Amino acid sequence: MVEPRPTSSGTLQKSAVVPPCAWSDLARSRRKLCRKLAPLSLAALLAACGQQNTFVAPPPPKVMVAKPVKGPKVQYVEATGNTAALANVDLEARVQGFLEKISYEDGHPVKQGDLLFEIQRDTYEAQLAQAQANFESAQAAVVNADIQYQRQLTLGRQGNLANTQKQIDDAKTTLDQAKASVDSAKASVELATINLGYTRVTAPFNGIVTRHLIDIGALVGYSGPTKLATILQIKPIYVYFTVSEEVVLRVKQQIAESGQKVQDLYQLPVEIGLMTDAGYPRSGHLNYVAPQVNASTGTLDARAIFENSDGALLPGYFVRVRVPLSSTDGALWVDETAVGQNQLGEYLLVLDKDDVVEQRQVKIGQAENGLRVIDSGLAADDWVVTGGIQRAVPGQKVNPERRTMVTAAAGQ
Repeated sequence: MVEPRPTSSGTLQKSAVVPPCAWSDLARSRRKLCRKLAPLSLAALLAACGQQNTFVAPPPPKVMVAKPVKGPKVQYVEATGNTAALANVDLEARVQGFLEKISYEDGHPVKQGDLLFEIQRDTYEAQLAQAQANFESAQAAVVNADIQYQRQLTLGRQGNLANTQKQIDDAKTTLDQAKASVDSAKASVELATINLGYTRVTAPFNGIVTRHLIDIGALVGYSGPTKLATILQIKPIYVYFTVSEEVVLRVKQQIAESGQKVQDLYQLPVEIGLMTDAGYPRSGHLNYVAPQVNASTGTLDARAIFENSDGALLPGYFVRVRVPLSSTDGALWVDETAVGQNQLGEYLLVLDKDDVVEQRQVKIGQAENGLRVIDSGLAADDWVVTGGIQRAVPGQKVNPERRTMVTAAAGQ
């Protein structure tokens, strides 16, 4: 049955009406569907209720551990120092003249006696020739004065004694004056020879000469000595450093206890390292110790000498210095990378009997070849975490891989 209904425009529109029999068929279909789906929903619900959420803890993190190694420990005095040339001499022009020759290459090594600079020589050669001529003239005057003196002596034996004595005295005075003139002329020759020698500037020792400061043709020595260059002797070479008053007293006490003399201090080995060196690869020995302590700084100046056969050390280098004082056995060494630092100082991560990580504060000593001395806070049978340190959390259990300390350090 279709009934008309009004529209928005006022016209009537027919709409369908569902008969009562259709509603009953739809209801029966819905009941059948619910009866089919009910068992499935109940099964799903029962299955969901039967599941349990259980937490599985992750395995302990794996870390590398090793026991400390025992070995000798040398007690060092460490300081900082600077290298200095064994000899440092300015090469100067001591006579006036024009620079005529430069006979070396800047920065190259030279040997003792090598000619380095030559100054105009003709003026000084002429002065030497003049001085030699004056010397020969003075020698001739001595010969003549001696002849006159001998003649007066002969006449004195034959003539008036009073008159002759005065002439003898005058002749003797003339002879003495002639001899003095010879000495003066001889000194003039030596002085002229020295001045002529100053025109040739030679190397006073084996060393390296810096760049020349004056060019050929320049007038030098006109108002005093003129610096031409500098020569340095660096084989061997010095290293200067300072030590505290406490160290000085300790060293003297150890020398007295060992029965040695103060002179034996100069045979004390000294080791140094440059900024680019690993450790202290260069060895020398103590060469000088100041006889007094600087009252304002409380330090003592010291100096060591090194062969420097390869010429690697140059004057003015900054170096790390250490001096061995004493040696003890049985020190505990660990991989240096295992040492951490916090506000309390240095620490190590150590495992207890249950493989639980413990953070332990320690006191460290010197380092050598990637290992570090532990002076206190560590036992010989402790297992120290050397690898996987970022996974080792204090208070938590770990899975340790046990190795020897040297192998662990090499593995790092």
